[in-house]
Amino acid sequence: QVQVVESGGGLVQAGGSLRLSCAASGSIFSINAMGWYRQAPGKQRELVASMSSGARTNYADSVKGRFTISRDNAKNTAYLQMNSLKPEDTGVYYCKAEVLRWATNRPVDYWGPGTQVTVSS
Repeated sequence: QVQVVESGGGLVQAGGSLRLSCAASGSIFSINAMGWYRQAPGKQRELVASMSSGARTNYADSVKGRFTISRDNAKNTAYLQMNSLKPEDTGVYYCKAEVLRWATNRPVDYWGPGTQVTVSS
């Protein structure tokens, strides 16, 4: 099995910063892309940022220049540095890892349970 767990959420004032962490563990041969998604109340889950195994990044337009995704492949961990936070960044942040398990030949997406980020005005 594979487990994905996020940490680092919390309450912060507008203009502040938070750093989220995502750790994947278990029967992992390799991880392709890792990504951060968020879901605000009453809205659909949306991509915030993702990074391929080759370090290619993709960001939502709303976070470009403020958020930075990074990875530590040796630790199967991804991070999301969030600066200049705005109230509209509030939501539950989820991590997704595209995992190739040992003795398989197809990657599978695994999601963490999410971590709450609240930005007050």
